[in-house]
Amino acid sequence: MKPTNLAFLRIAKRAERQDDDVLQKTFVDFGSVFTVLSSIDHQVIFGRRGTGKTHLLSVVRQARRTAGEIAIQLDMRNLGSTGGIYADSSIPLTQRATRLLIDVLAAIHSNLYEQAVEHDALVNLGTTGSALDEFFDAHSAVKVVGRTTVEATASAENASSAESKLGFMAAPATQSFSGELSVSGSEKEAVSAKKTTTGQEVPRVNFGSVGSALRKIVGTLPKGKLWILIDEWSEVPLDLQPYLADLLRRAVLPTKGITVKIAAIEQRSRLLIPETAVGNVGLELGADLSAAINLDDYMVFDNDEDKAVAFFMALVLKHVQAALESEGIVSPKDDSELLSQGFTQSNAFVEAVRACEGVPRDAIHILHHAAQRAGDQTISVSDVRTAARQWYQASKDAAVSAHDEAKSLLLWIVDKVIKERQTKAFLLEAGTRDPLIDFLYDERVLHLLRKGMSAKDDPGQRFNVYGIDYGCYVDLINTAKAPKGMLDFGDGHHESLVSVPKTDFRSIRRCVLNLPDFYMRGTTR
Repeated sequence: MKPTNLAFLRIAKRAERQDDDVLQKTFVDFGSVFTVLSSIDHQVIFGRRGTGKTHLLSVVRQARRTAGEIAIQLDMRNLGSTGGIYADSSIPLTQRATRLLIDVLAAIHSNLYEQAVEHDALVNLGTTGSALDEFFDAHSAVKVVGRTTVEATASAENASSAESKLGFMAAPATQSFSGELSVSGSEKEAVSAKKTTTGQEVPRVNFGSVGSALRKIVGTLPKGKLWILIDEWSEVPLDLQPYLADLLRRAVLPTKGITVKIAAIEQRSRLLIPETAVGNVGLELGADLSAAINLDDYMVFDNDEDKAVAFFMALVLKHVQAALESEGIVSPKDDSELLSQGFTQSNAFVEAVRACEGVPRDAIHILHHAAQRAGDQTISVSDVRTAARQWYQASKDAAVSAHDEAKSLLLWIVDKVIKERQTKAFLLEAGTRDPLIDFLYDERVLHLLRKGMSAKDDPGQRFNVYGIDYGCYVDLINTAKAPKGMLDFGDGHHESLVSVPKTDFRSIRRCVLNLPDFYMRGTTR
């Protein structure tokens, strides 16, 4: 097998399976995202699965530790050991939320202790240890909720007795007098009480105590800095997320020296519960947190082909170099060597970039399947297309097929957009929230290509451009129904297909997908 194909097969598909040094070597910055994320502002990083959130957080963690600061990274998938208690609807929400908060604080405590031991040359464990103990006590308080019964008994006993004897004796020679008196008594009194408590132990979190303990901990750390990087936020049940966010807002974010970064999937996140009566519960973007970074806004082929190709070229090259160097095999030195050693022509690599739709993990999987197919040969356009079809069927199509309503909507969109209009994208009015659209977007079957497009004849409306995944139409390529452009701005008489959408079009009504038409067909709901 060719060395480059061997490297494609050995690239780890998930960042958490890579060593830190490999993650550092293979990281490629884009749009100065790393620079923005390195600020001390609290931030949320949005991005669908596979866009590199974990990789990015891991590199930030390494950078802060290199700078002599303490940084911990929490994976919310590995939190707790209570066997699904967070999602158990039979348990009251308050109990589930409190259990989640305690588990998060326990994870922070555990990570801080490990960091203190690991960096004993920088951290005075004698000083930090007492603050860590206080932090542990603050988040592990337990109270009993239930009935309390007090039983009391009392008893008293008194007893006394007296006895006296007196005698006189006379004799001719002598006289004698004798007497005896004895008194005895006893007194006994006993009081006893018994308290019986029946109920359930319920953990509780005192935000004030937690915040106070955290301030003491940070004061003992190098440079007075602590970075808390929370990964896989969206794995927390939606109804619990605002309560975890509220813990961060009240006890963590106000602490000077602490910086919090959260990686989440936008469609599966709920950071705030608006409450006008008692105040908001959770975190408010733009107020409590800086404006979110959205990785889905980068690397999309249709937004800027040159930038997308350059990013993925750098990404793939670094992964190939890391994989081959670990095996002692000479690796490509630059882009041109990678193309000549790994692909039949540059178009094959460009096709792989187009097929992954801006998702790095999808690109790695597609190259993995293409390398398997190519074997001892360089990868061709045909290999990429076959690999893209295999990856789509194995991952995305399987997930969508398990959701009947979403599958029906996707087939309807493919018919309306690709087969009827011969385009690969459509428009939805900005602000439209549809659970099926969100599901397809989350599963990387639909891709958000552009936000906030405006129409010249209707400046009050804004539209978002969604593209259909490459895997949905790869079988139609080189056929009469293959997409010939991105959007159709024709008026019904003169067709006008455009490759890259621009703002302020004369008319875009022809491209707008009318979702009510789908629901009126009676195929769902």
